[in-house]
Amino acid sequence: MAVVPEQPPDTYTHGHHESVLRSHRWRTAENSAGYLLPHLRPGLDLLDVGCGPGNLTLDLARRVAPGRVLGLDAAADAVEAARSDAPTEGPSVEFAVGDVYALDLPEDSFDVVHAHQVLQHLGDPVAALREMRRVVRPDGVVAVRDSDYAAMIWAPLDPRLDRWLALYHELTRRNRAEADAGRFLLGWAQAAGFREVTATTSTWTFADEDTRSWWGSLWADRVTESSYATQALEHGLTDEAELADLADAFRTWAAAPDGFFAILHGEVLARR
Repeated sequence: MAVVPEQPPDTYTHGHHESVLRSHRWRTAENSAGYLLPHLRPGLDLLDVGCGPGNLTLDLARRVAPGRVLGLDAAADAVEAARSDAPTEGPSVEFAVGDVYALDLPEDSFDVVHAHQVLQHLGDPVAALREMRRVVRPDGVVAVRDSDYAAMIWAPLDPRLDRWLALYHELTRRNRAEADAGRFLLGWAQAAGFREVTATTSTWTFADEDTRSWWGSLWADRVTESSYATQALEHGLTDEAELADLADAFRTWAAAPDGFFAILHGEVLARR
């Protein structure tokens, strides 16, 4: 029998720089999991895969309390941040390091398995979905949501932002990841064996002074200080001068009174 070589481990393009966690901590059940909320009720057991600093996990936990909630992330530092940020009062949530390809959980363990902005960073998203399918109960639901970078739009136009997006695609391809995952979720879920899959979309929009300032400064920091920057430099895809120029492009966009930025997300609710 031929031996199938192991795939290299996944590389998280963003890393866990403060500018990345700043974005993750902004996410709420309302702005990031609205498609799932009608399916939540008290007493459900929920697994949150790729929980990051855990604030979205905690928000979902409030909807299913007193059900069991477990947040998993492949990065130990993200799990530590989640444990540190968790309030002493409120719903009880367990956070642990875990591998989405090999969940250390028995079959039929949870009513809801949720993953937000996770599949876009994986080399084998279908395998991850199969594992999520294994641990969800027969009458449960797997809910995944991912952005689609190629579908992002903004104004005013700036060729430097076009370059930022092209560079992001170059880097994610190097990392064997799919930056435009949102459009592929339906097909991935079908390939993973789910019998019933409902696909929807939603958006984030940054178009007023406060949200422009937040989004623009966040990405200005990311393109110079996060793993996006260090990985792009290591692969020889850019140089520090260009990254500084990309950061300036985000600050310039944020300062524009007509600045507009919209992000499209694909979403699926999948049942066994």
